[in-house]
Amino acid sequence: MGVTYDFSNQMAIVTGGARGIGRAIAGLLANSGADVWIWDIDPVELPGTRQTAVDVTKRDDIANALALLEDKSIDILVNNAGYLGSYRPFEQFDQEEWQKILQVNLLGTFEVTHQVLPIMRRAGKGRIVNTGSLAGKEGLPSLAAYSAASAGVIAFTKALSCEVSDTGIRVNCIASGPIDTRMIRDLGNETVDAMIAASPLGRLGDPAEVAALVAWLCSDASAFNTGAIFDMSGGRARY
Repeated sequence: MGVTYDFSNQMAIVTGGARGIGRAIAGLLANSGADVWIWDIDPVELPGTRQTAVDVTKRDDIANALALLEDKSIDILVNNAGYLGSYRPFEQFDQEEWQKILQVNLLGTFEVTHQVLPIMRRAGKGRIVNTGSLAGKEGLPSLAAYSAASAGVIAFTKALSCEVSDTGIRVNCIASGPIDTRMIRDLGNETVDAMIAASPLGRLGDPAEVAALVAWLCSDASAFNTGAIFDMSGGRARY
């Protein structure tokens, strides 16, 4: 029997929810009763959810999306929007690409949280789940900029969780290893095969598995967890 949650009468925002991990998260939260808004630059049709076009690096986009909520409380924020970039040595990166990686993954998380957090503070409660990466814990070769951005998300999670520890707001992070998404598959078969070979479980993760962890972190069952970094790497993480 699968684990179920009841998020009835709760509003959730999932950034980067058009596909992959974000779509799985949005779908599970919606199926669990939450009123889910997907913020993404790409169009998405997912039953039980509402969508608006948001570039998480643009403050005006975020403010306009929040205005659609008509000052309603926000119970759940999942900062999932991400950009992997190229898989190549750092010396071969151009400035524009690594700046985009930092802007989407790290600064986008900053921008969205900066505008949503005051709403949660007024309510005195909320759940923020940031999606980082195994790369942010270990630093993966040929993913230097992505590793740096993910490490920033991890440190931000820990710092912010301390700042709001006197409230009912909980802030946690999921550091996933390679998950079976288009973003990973686009790296090419050779790279994906190497990732699978490096995994003790011998496979990529499933987006549904990440979504299940997010749901638990957003539930009352996880009320004592904050500032934590949860591995989902198939045993690949070294610490």
